[in-house]
Amino acid sequence: MPINITMPALSPTMEEGNLSKWLVKEGDKVSPGDVIAEIETDKATMEVEAVDEGTVAKLVVPAGTEGVKVNALIAVLAAEGEDAGAAAKSGGDAAPAKAEAKQDKAPISPPVGALSTKSTEGGAVPPSSQRETPPSGLPAISPTRGEISQSPEGRTLASPLARRIAKEAGVDVSAVTGTGPHGRVVRADVDAAIAGGGAQAAPAAKAPAGVPAAAPAAPVKAMSDDQVLKLFEQGSYDLVPHDNMRKTIARRLVEAKTTIPHFYLTLDCELDALLALRTQINAAAPVKKTDKGDAPAYKLSVNDMVIKAMAMALKAVPDANASWTESAMVKHRHADVGVAVSIPGGLITPIIRKADEKTLSTISNEMKDLASRARSRKLKPEEYQGGTTAVSNLGMFGIKDFAAVINPPHATILAVGAGEERAVVKNGEIRIATVMSVTLSTDHRAVDGALGAELLVAFKRLIENPMGMLV
Repeated sequence: MPINITMPALSPTMEEGNLSKWLVKEGDKVSPGDVIAEIETDKATMEVEAVDEGTVAKLVVPAGTEGVKVNALIAVLAAEGEDAGAAAKSGGDAAPAKAEAKQDKAPISPPVGALSTKSTEGGAVPPSSQRETPPSGLPAISPTRGEISQSPEGRTLASPLARRIAKEAGVDVSAVTGTGPHGRVVRADVDAAIAGGGAQAAPAAKAPAGVPAAAPAAPVKAMSDDQVLKLFEQGSYDLVPHDNMRKTIARRLVEAKTTIPHFYLTLDCELDALLALRTQINAAAPVKKTDKGDAPAYKLSVNDMVIKAMAMALKAVPDANASWTESAMVKHRHADVGVAVSIPGGLITPIIRKADEKTLSTISNEMKDLASRARSRKLKPEEYQGGTTAVSNLGMFGIKDFAAVINPPHATILAVGAGEERAVVKNGEIRIATVMSVTLSTDHRAVDGALGAELLVAFKRLIENPMGMLV
Protein backbone atom coordinates (compact mmCIF):
# COMPACT_ATOMS: atom_id res chain seq x y z
CA MET A 1 0.00 0.00 0.00
CA PRO A 2 1.44 3.44 -0.90
CA ILE A 3 2.71 5.58 1.98
CA ASN A 4 1.63 9.23 1.76
CA ILE A 5 4.12 11.87 2.94
CA THR A 6 2.44 15.15 3.87
CA MET A 7 3.65 18.64 4.73
CA PRO A 8 4.42 18.52 8.47
CA ALA A 9 3.37 21.12 11.04
CA LEU A 10 6.72 22.20 12.46
CA SER A 11 5.15 24.43 15.12
CA PRO A 12 1.68 24.82 16.66
CA THR A 13 1.07 28.03 14.67
CA MET A 14 2.39 26.88 11.29
CA GLU A 15 -0.20 26.88 8.49
CA GLU A 16 2.04 26.61 5.45
CA GLY A 17 5.72 26.34 4.49
CA ASN A 18 8.08 26.45 1.53
CA LEU A 19 9.45 23.18 0.21
CA SER A 20 12.99 24.46 -0.34
CA LYS A 21 14.79 21.34 -1.53
CA TRP A 22 14.33 17.64 -2.15
CA LEU A 23 17.32 15.58 -1.04
CA VAL A 24 16.01 12.46 -2.81
CA LYS A 25 14.69 11.76 -6.29
CA GLU A 26 12.08 9.40 -7.66
CA GLY A 27 13.33 5.83 -7.58
CA ASP A 28 15.58 6.33 -4.55
CA LYS A 29 15.27 3.90 -1.66
CA VAL A 30 14.89 5.47 1.79
CA SER A 31 15.08 4.10 5.31
CA PRO A 32 13.85 5.48 8.63
CA GLY A 33 16.03 8.42 9.66
CA ASP A 34 17.09 9.40 6.12
CA VAL A 35 16.82 13.13 5.49
CA ILE A 36 14.64 13.54 2.42
CA ALA A 37 13.79 17.28 2.20
CA GLU A 38 14.35 20.76 3.58
CA ILE A 39 11.33 22.87 4.52
CA GLU A 40 11.45 26.60 5.22
CA THR A 41 9.04 27.88 7.86
CA ASP A 42 8.50 31.48 8.91
CA LYS A 43 11.41 31.25 11.36
CA ALA A 44 13.84 28.51 10.35
CA THR A 45 14.84 25.89 7.79
CA MET A 46 14.07 22.35 8.97
CA GLU A 47 15.10 18.92 7.73
CA VAL A 48 12.48 16.21 7.14
CA GLU A 49 13.32 12.59 7.91
CA ALA A 50 11.64 9.49 6.56
CA VAL A 51 9.97 7.24 9.12
CA ASP A 52 9.10 4.31 6.84
CA GLU A 53 11.21 2.23 4.53
CA GLY A 54 10.38 2.25 0.85
CA THR A 55 11.05 3.66 -2.61
CA VAL A 56 10.27 7.22 -3.62
CA ALA A 57 7.45 6.64 -6.12
CA LYS A 58 6.46 10.25 -6.76
CA LEU A 59 7.51 13.75 -5.69
CA VAL A 60 4.13 15.48 -5.78
CA VAL A 61 5.32 18.99 -4.86
CA PRO A 62 8.37 20.29 -6.78
CA ALA A 63 11.35 21.79 -4.96
CA GLY A 64 11.10 25.55 -4.56
CA THR A 65 7.30 25.54 -4.15
CA GLU A 66 6.10 28.24 -1.74
CA GLY A 67 3.01 28.30 0.46
CA VAL A 68 2.45 24.54 0.73
CA LYS A 69 -0.38 24.01 3.22
CA VAL A 70 0.18 21.84 6.27
CA ASN A 71 -1.01 18.24 5.64
CA ALA A 72 -0.91 18.67 1.86
CA LEU A 73 0.43 15.61 0.05
CA ILE A 74 4.06 16.24 -0.98
CA ALA A 75 5.37 12.79 -1.90
CA VAL A 76 4.45 9.09 -2.16
CA LEU A 77 6.54 6.11 -1.06
CA ALA A 78 6.12 2.60 -2.45
CA ALA A 79 6.25 0.05 0.35
CA GLU A 80 8.66 -2.88 0.32
CA GLY A 81 7.84 -5.16 -2.62
CA GLU A 82 5.31 -2.73 -4.11
CA ASP A 83 5.54 -1.50 -7.69
CA ALA A 84 6.64 2.16 -7.65
CA GLY A 85 4.60 3.01 -10.76
CA ALA A 86 1.41 1.63 -9.27
CA ALA A 87 2.07 3.39 -5.97
CA ALA A 88 2.59 6.71 -7.76
CA LYS A 89 -0.79 6.36 -9.47
CA SER A 90 -2.75 5.32 -6.38
CA GLY A 91 -0.90 7.46 -3.83
CA GLY A 92 -3.06 10.14 -2.28
CA ASP A 93 -6.25 8.12 -2.57
CA ALA A 94 -5.91 6.64 0.90
CA ALA A 95 -6.19 9.94 2.77
CA PRO A 96 -7.76 13.29 1.86
CA ALA A 97 -4.48 15.16 2.35
CA LYS A 98 -5.24 18.02 -0.01
CA ALA A 99 -8.62 18.70 1.53
CA GLU A 100 -7.18 18.61 5.02
CA ALA A 101 -4.44 21.00 3.97
CA LYS A 102 -7.03 23.78 3.78
CA GLN A 103 -7.94 23.57 7.43
CA ASP A 104 -7.34 26.68 9.52
CA LYS A 105 -5.20 24.90 12.12
CA ALA A 106 -3.06 21.84 11.53
CA PRO A 107 -3.47 19.04 14.08
CA ILE A 108 -0.30 18.66 16.09
CA SER A 109 -0.70 15.12 17.38
CA PRO A 110 1.92 12.77 15.90
CA PRO A 111 0.87 10.42 13.06
CA VAL A 112 1.28 6.71 12.84
CA GLY A 113 4.23 6.50 10.50
CA ALA A 114 4.20 9.59 8.31
CA LEU A 115 7.53 11.37 8.70
CA SER A 116 9.57 13.05 11.39
CA THR A 117 11.24 16.43 11.31
CA LYS A 118 14.23 18.02 12.97
CA SER A 119 15.95 21.39 12.88
CA THR A 120 19.09 21.69 10.78
CA GLU A 121 20.73 22.33 14.15
CA GLY A 122 19.57 18.95 15.41
CA GLY A 123 16.53 19.82 17.56
CA ALA A 124 13.75 17.28 17.26
CA VAL A 125 10.27 18.53 16.43
CA PRO A 126 7.05 16.50 16.61
CA PRO A 127 5.85 15.32 13.19
CA SER A 128 2.58 16.47 11.71
CA SER A 129 -0.59 14.46 11.80
CA GLN A 130 -1.30 12.66 8.56
CA ARG A 131 -5.03 12.21 9.02
CA GLU A 132 -7.64 13.94 11.14
CA THR A 133 -10.43 11.73 12.47
CA PRO A 134 -13.82 13.26 11.63
CA PRO A 135 -15.84 14.26 14.70
CA SER A 136 -18.59 11.87 15.65
CA GLY A 137 -21.90 12.57 13.99
CA LEU A 138 -20.46 13.80 10.69
CA PRO A 139 -21.80 12.21 7.50
CA ALA A 140 -19.58 9.54 6.02
CA ILE A 141 -19.76 11.04 2.53
CA SER A 142 -18.76 14.62 1.73
CA PRO A 143 -21.46 16.73 0.11
CA THR A 144 -21.23 17.56 -3.56
CA ARG A 145 -19.00 20.57 -4.19
CA GLY A 146 -21.15 23.68 -4.34
CA GLU A 147 -23.74 22.45 -1.84
CA ILE A 148 -24.03 23.89 1.65
CA SER A 149 -22.74 21.41 4.23
CA GLN A 150 -25.04 20.94 7.22
CA SER A 151 -24.63 18.89 10.39
CA PRO A 152 -27.43 16.46 11.30
CA GLU A 153 -28.98 19.27 13.37
CA GLY A 154 -28.97 21.59 10.36
CA ARG A 155 -26.02 23.66 11.61
CA THR A 156 -23.40 24.67 9.06
CA LEU A 157 -20.07 22.90 9.56
CA ALA A 158 -17.38 25.57 9.95
CA SER A 159 -14.15 26.00 11.87
CA PRO A 160 -14.20 28.43 14.83
CA LEU A 161 -11.73 30.73 13.04
CA ALA A 162 -13.88 30.78 9.90
CA ARG A 163 -16.97 31.64 11.97
CA ARG A 164 -15.17 34.47 13.76
CA ILE A 165 -13.81 36.01 10.54
CA ALA A 166 -17.22 35.67 8.87
CA LYS A 167 -18.95 37.35 11.82
CA GLU A 168 -16.49 40.26 11.84
CA ALA A 169 -16.90 40.77 8.09
CA GLY A 170 -20.70 40.47 8.13
CA VAL A 171 -20.67 37.28 6.06
CA ASP A 172 -23.39 34.63 6.44
CA VAL A 173 -21.32 31.48 6.98
CA SER A 174 -24.27 29.24 6.06
CA ALA A 175 -24.18 30.70 2.53
CA VAL A 176 -20.47 29.97 2.02
CA THR A 177 -19.43 26.89 0.08
CA GLY A 178 -17.13 24.72 2.21
CA THR A 179 -14.05 23.08 0.69
CA GLY A 180 -12.70 21.45 3.86
CA PRO A 181 -13.24 17.84 4.91
CA HIS A 182 -16.91 16.86 4.67
CA GLY A 183 -17.68 20.25 3.15
CA ARG A 184 -16.53 22.12 6.25
CA VAL A 185 -16.23 25.88 5.82
CA VAL A 186 -12.63 26.94 6.51
CA ARG A 187 -10.86 30.28 6.58
CA ALA A 188 -9.94 30.20 2.87
CA ASP A 189 -13.63 29.83 1.95
CA VAL A 190 -14.63 32.85 4.05
CA ASP A 191 -11.73 34.92 2.64
CA ALA A 192 -12.90 34.05 -0.87
CA ALA A 193 -16.48 35.03 -0.03
CA ILE A 194 -15.31 38.37 1.39
CA ALA A 195 -13.14 39.07 -1.65
CA GLY A 196 -16.06 38.26 -3.95
CA GLY A 197 -18.41 40.53 -2.02
CA GLY A 198 -21.02 37.80 -1.67
CA ALA A 199 -22.65 35.77 1.12
CA GLN A 200 -23.51 38.82 3.18
CA ALA A 201 -25.26 38.18 6.47
CA ALA A 202 -29.03 38.14 6.43
CA PRO A 203 -30.72 41.31 7.71
CA ALA A 204 -31.61 41.36 11.38
CA ALA A 205 -35.17 40.72 12.44
CA LYS A 206 -37.40 43.77 12.72
CA ALA A 207 -37.80 45.34 16.12
CA PRO A 208 -41.21 44.97 17.84
CA ALA A 209 -43.76 47.71 17.25
CA GLY A 210 -43.03 50.81 19.27
CA VAL A 211 -39.36 49.91 19.79
CA PRO A 212 -36.90 51.92 17.67
CA ALA A 213 -34.70 49.69 15.55
CA ALA A 214 -30.99 49.95 16.21
CA ALA A 215 -28.91 50.99 13.25
CA PRO A 216 -26.87 48.00 12.02
CA ALA A 217 -23.15 48.36 12.56
CA ALA A 218 -21.34 48.43 9.25
CA PRO A 219 -18.60 45.80 9.18
CA VAL A 220 -15.12 47.25 9.08
CA LYS A 221 -13.25 45.86 6.11
CA ALA A 222 -9.65 46.34 5.13
CA MET A 223 -8.99 47.77 1.70
CA SER A 224 -8.38 45.15 -0.96
CA ASP A 225 -5.07 44.97 -2.81
CA ASP A 226 -6.66 46.50 -5.90
CA GLN A 227 -8.13 49.37 -3.89
CA VAL A 228 -4.74 50.13 -2.35
CA LEU A 229 -2.87 50.02 -5.65
CA LYS A 230 -5.36 52.36 -7.31
CA LEU A 231 -4.24 55.07 -4.90
CA PHE A 232 -0.78 55.13 -6.48
CA GLU A 233 0.38 56.06 -9.93
CA GLN A 234 0.86 53.01 -12.11
CA GLY A 235 4.54 52.21 -12.57
CA SER A 236 5.57 54.16 -9.47
CA TYR A 237 6.03 51.10 -7.25
CA ASP A 238 7.34 47.54 -7.14
CA LEU A 239 5.38 44.64 -5.63
CA VAL A 240 7.36 42.40 -3.24
CA PRO A 241 5.32 39.30 -2.27
CA HIS A 242 5.09 38.55 1.47
CA ASP A 243 7.19 35.65 2.68
CA ASN A 244 6.02 33.30 5.44
CA MET A 245 7.80 35.28 8.16
CA ARG A 246 6.13 38.57 7.26
CA LYS A 247 2.72 36.84 7.05
CA THR A 248 3.21 35.32 10.49
CA ILE A 249 4.36 38.62 12.01
CA ALA A 250 1.33 40.40 10.55
CA ARG A 251 -1.09 37.76 11.81
CA ARG A 252 0.38 37.66 15.33
CA LEU A 253 0.50 41.46 15.64
CA VAL A 254 -3.17 41.75 14.70
CA GLU A 255 -3.99 38.97 17.18
CA ALA A 256 -1.98 40.67 19.93
CA LYS A 257 -3.39 44.17 19.46
CA THR A 258 -7.00 43.04 19.03
CA THR A 259 -7.18 40.38 21.76
CA ILE A 260 -4.79 41.65 24.47
CA PRO A 261 -5.82 44.75 26.47
CA HIS A 262 -2.50 46.62 26.48
CA PHE A 263 -1.60 49.37 28.87
CA TYR A 264 1.72 51.15 29.32
CA LEU A 265 3.97 52.37 32.13
CA THR A 266 7.09 54.52 31.61
CA LEU A 267 10.01 55.24 33.94
CA ASP A 268 13.38 56.98 33.59
CA CYS A 269 16.44 55.09 34.82
CA GLU A 270 19.84 56.65 35.51
CA LEU A 271 22.64 54.65 33.88
CA ASP A 272 25.87 56.14 35.20
CA ALA A 273 26.50 53.48 37.86
CA LEU A 274 25.62 50.69 35.41
CA LEU A 275 27.94 52.08 32.71
CA ALA A 276 30.80 52.37 35.19
CA LEU A 277 30.29 48.78 36.42
CA ARG A 278 30.08 47.51 32.84
CA THR A 279 33.42 49.16 32.04
CA GLN A 280 35.06 47.53 35.06
CA ILE A 281 33.67 44.07 34.29
CA ASN A 282 34.76 44.21 30.63
CA ALA A 283 38.24 45.42 31.63
CA ALA A 284 38.58 42.42 33.94
CA ALA A 285 37.55 39.86 31.31
CA PRO A 286 40.14 37.07 30.86
CA VAL A 287 41.70 36.62 27.44
CA LYS A 288 41.09 33.47 25.43
CA LYS A 289 42.68 32.25 22.21
CA THR A 290 40.49 32.03 19.10
CA ASP A 291 41.00 31.39 15.40
CA LYS A 292 41.24 35.16 14.94
CA GLY A 293 43.75 35.63 17.75
CA ASP A 294 43.39 36.61 21.39
CA ALA A 295 39.99 37.96 22.44
CA PRO A 296 38.22 38.72 25.72
CA ALA A 297 36.15 35.84 27.09
CA TYR A 298 33.12 38.15 27.16
CA LYS A 299 32.11 41.72 26.42
CA LEU A 300 28.99 42.92 28.17
CA SER A 301 26.51 45.26 26.51
CA VAL A 302 23.93 47.44 28.23
CA ASN A 303 21.28 45.14 26.78
CA ASP A 304 22.84 42.12 28.54
CA MET A 305 22.44 43.94 31.85
CA VAL A 306 18.87 44.95 30.96
CA ILE A 307 18.02 41.27 30.35
CA LYS A 308 19.45 40.29 33.73
CA ALA A 309 17.66 43.14 35.52
CA MET A 310 14.31 42.25 33.91
CA ALA A 311 14.68 38.60 34.92
CA MET A 312 15.60 39.47 38.52
CA ALA A 313 12.72 41.97 38.71
CA LEU A 314 10.27 39.22 37.70
CA LYS A 315 11.64 36.97 40.43
CA ALA A 316 11.28 39.83 42.92
CA VAL A 317 7.66 40.40 41.79
CA PRO A 318 6.54 36.81 41.02
CA ASP A 319 2.88 37.68 40.45
CA ALA A 320 3.96 39.60 37.32
CA ASN A 321 5.80 36.55 35.97
CA ALA A 322 2.59 35.14 34.54
CA SER A 323 0.61 34.35 31.39
CA TRP A 324 -3.14 34.63 30.87
CA THR A 325 -5.36 31.76 29.79
CA GLU A 326 -9.17 31.74 29.83
CA SER A 327 -9.30 29.06 32.53
CA ALA A 328 -6.32 29.89 34.77
CA MET A 329 -3.37 32.17 35.43
CA VAL A 330 -0.07 30.56 34.48
CA LYS A 331 2.48 31.40 37.20
CA HIS A 332 5.99 30.76 35.86
CA ARG A 333 8.70 29.32 38.11
CA HIS A 334 11.55 30.72 36.01
CA ALA A 335 12.23 34.04 34.30
CA ASP A 336 12.79 33.23 30.62
CA VAL A 337 13.48 36.47 28.78
CA GLY A 338 12.91 36.75 25.03
CA VAL A 339 15.00 39.36 23.20
CA ALA A 340 13.75 40.92 19.95
CA VAL A 341 16.34 40.47 17.20
CA SER A 342 15.94 42.15 13.81
CA ILE A 343 16.72 39.83 10.91
CA PRO A 344 16.33 40.28 7.13
CA GLY A 345 12.61 40.43 6.36
CA GLY A 346 11.32 40.48 9.91
CA LEU A 347 11.86 39.87 13.60
CA ILE A 348 12.47 36.89 15.88
CA THR A 349 12.66 36.62 19.67
CA PRO A 350 15.23 34.08 20.90
CA ILE A 351 14.94 33.30 24.60
CA ILE A 352 17.47 33.37 27.43
CA ARG A 353 16.16 30.59 29.68
CA LYS A 354 16.41 31.06 33.48
CA ALA A 355 18.10 34.41 32.93
CA ASP A 356 17.74 35.27 36.63
CA GLU A 357 20.08 32.36 37.51
CA LYS A 358 22.77 33.11 34.91
CA THR A 359 25.81 35.36 35.24
CA LEU A 360 26.09 38.46 33.10
CA SER A 361 28.95 36.92 31.11
CA THR A 362 26.88 33.80 30.38
CA ILE A 363 23.91 35.90 29.26
CA SER A 364 26.19 38.00 27.02
CA ASN A 365 27.80 35.04 25.24
CA GLU A 366 24.49 33.15 24.92
CA MET A 367 22.79 36.22 23.46
CA LYS A 368 25.54 36.70 20.86
CA ASP A 369 25.22 33.07 19.78
CA LEU A 370 21.42 33.20 19.57
CA ALA A 371 21.43 36.47 17.62
CA SER A 372 23.99 35.13 15.14
CA ARG A 373 22.02 31.95 14.47
CA ALA A 374 18.76 33.91 14.36
CA ARG A 375 20.08 36.04 11.49
CA SER A 376 21.00 32.90 9.54
CA ARG A 377 17.62 31.31 10.43
CA LYS A 378 19.26 28.39 12.20
CA LEU A 379 17.46 28.59 15.53
CA LYS A 380 15.68 25.52 16.88
CA PRO A 381 11.97 26.04 17.62
CA GLU A 382 12.54 25.58 21.36
CA GLU A 383 15.00 28.49 21.25
CA TYR A 384 12.39 31.06 20.20
CA GLN A 385 9.04 29.62 21.36
CA GLY A 386 7.64 30.26 24.82
CA GLY A 387 9.34 32.50 27.37
CA THR A 388 7.74 34.53 30.16
CA THR A 389 8.54 38.09 29.04
CA ALA A 390 10.49 39.96 26.37
CA VAL A 391 12.81 42.93 25.89
CA SER A 392 12.86 45.14 22.78
CA ASN A 393 15.77 47.60 22.62
CA LEU A 394 15.90 50.38 20.01
CA GLY A 395 18.33 52.51 21.97
CA MET A 396 21.14 51.80 19.50
CA PHE A 397 19.12 53.72 16.89
CA GLY A 398 18.77 56.76 19.13
CA ILE A 399 15.07 56.12 19.84
CA LYS A 400 14.19 57.91 23.09
CA ASP A 401 11.09 55.91 24.01
CA PHE A 402 8.44 53.72 22.40
CA ALA A 403 5.76 51.16 23.30
CA ALA A 404 6.24 47.55 22.19
CA VAL A 405 3.50 45.06 21.27
CA ILE A 406 3.12 42.11 23.64
CA ASN A 407 4.19 38.78 22.14
CA PRO A 408 1.71 36.06 23.26
CA PRO A 409 1.82 34.09 25.52
CA HIS A 410 3.79 36.77 27.41
CA ALA A 411 1.95 39.22 29.67
CA THR A 412 4.70 41.87 29.54
CA ILE A 413 7.33 43.34 27.23
CA LEU A 414 9.88 46.03 28.06
CA ALA A 415 10.69 48.68 25.44
CA VAL A 416 14.15 50.19 26.02
CA GLY A 417 15.16 53.59 24.69
CA ALA A 418 18.55 55.23 24.26
CA GLY A 419 20.70 56.38 27.16
CA GLU A 420 21.28 60.12 26.82
CA GLU A 421 22.64 62.94 28.92
CA ARG A 422 19.86 64.92 30.58
CA ALA A 423 19.60 67.55 33.28
CA VAL A 424 18.25 66.03 36.50
CA VAL A 425 17.46 67.60 39.85
CA LYS A 426 18.96 66.01 42.98
CA ASN A 427 18.67 67.58 46.44
CA GLY A 428 17.61 70.86 44.91
CA GLU A 429 20.59 70.98 42.53
CA ILE A 430 20.72 70.48 38.76
CA ARG A 431 23.30 68.04 37.45
CA ILE A 432 23.94 65.99 34.31
CA ALA A 433 23.13 62.27 34.28
CA THR A 434 22.84 59.56 31.66
CA VAL A 435 19.16 58.63 31.59
CA MET A 436 17.33 55.83 29.79
CA SER A 437 13.53 55.76 29.36
CA VAL A 438 11.84 52.34 29.50
CA THR A 439 8.19 51.54 28.81
CA LEU A 440 6.52 48.39 30.11
CA SER A 441 3.59 47.08 28.04
CA THR A 442 1.39 44.74 30.06
CA ASP A 443 -1.62 42.51 29.51
CA HIS A 444 -4.13 44.06 31.90
CA ARG A 445 -5.87 40.70 32.34
CA ALA A 446 -2.75 39.25 34.00
CA VAL A 447 -0.79 42.28 35.25
CA ASP A 448 -2.82 45.26 36.41
CA GLY A 449 -1.59 48.80 37.02
CA ALA A 450 -0.22 48.48 40.56
CA LEU A 451 1.48 45.16 39.83
CA GLY A 452 3.04 46.48 36.62
CA ALA A 453 4.30 49.56 38.49
CA GLU A 454 5.84 47.33 41.18
CA LEU A 455 7.64 45.33 38.50
CA LEU A 456 8.98 48.43 36.77
CA VAL A 457 10.19 49.95 40.05
CA ALA A 458 12.04 46.69 40.84
CA PHE A 459 13.70 46.89 37.41
CA LYS A 460 14.70 50.54 37.94
CA ARG A 461 16.20 49.68 41.34
CA LEU A 462 18.47 47.04 39.78
CA ILE A 463 19.52 49.27 36.87
CA GLU A 464 20.46 52.14 39.18
CA ASN A 465 22.12 49.81 41.74
CA PRO A 466 23.72 47.28 39.37
CA MET A 467 25.93 45.60 42.00
CA GLY A 468 22.72 43.83 43.05
CA MET A 469 22.94 41.82 39.80
CA LEU A 470 26.30 40.33 40.82
CA VAL A 471 25.27 38.77 44.12
